[in-house]
Amino acid sequence: VTPAAVALTARSGGSVLRRDVFARVPAPGRWRTGLLADGNIGIGGDPVALLDRAYALLAPDGQVVADVDPPGHGLRRTRVRLRTATATGHWFPWASVGADELPRVAARAGFAVAELGTEAGRWLATLRRR
Repeated sequence: VTPAAVALTARSGGSVLRRDVFARVPAPGRWRTGLLADGNIGIGGDPVALLDRAYALLAPDGQVVADVDPPGHGLRRTRVRLRTATATGHWFPWASVGADELPRVAARAGFAVAELGTEAGRWLATLRRR
């Protein structure tokens, strides 16, 4: 749903889906990369459940690229809602994962942190299946 990410992926020849990752999606077990941008490792309030789902979608040599919080943030669960100038959405569960907590969260879903660093002030990690 991030227009820039969708455009870059499409221009690079990648497949772009705009779907609920927990719903039926094409080619389970054959995805090369899952992108969890903009803190989306927190979708549903349970990062381990989301990474379990990603694990099931990935090819054996697949990877997840995730945007995480800086070190010192740990694992936080909350409820949030989106607001615009004209509307307020319903509350939904959300979580955030700090770079310091990511290795433990990733391991619970069968991943190892292959890379972790910053780019343009954001903390990014590459997770690979163990």
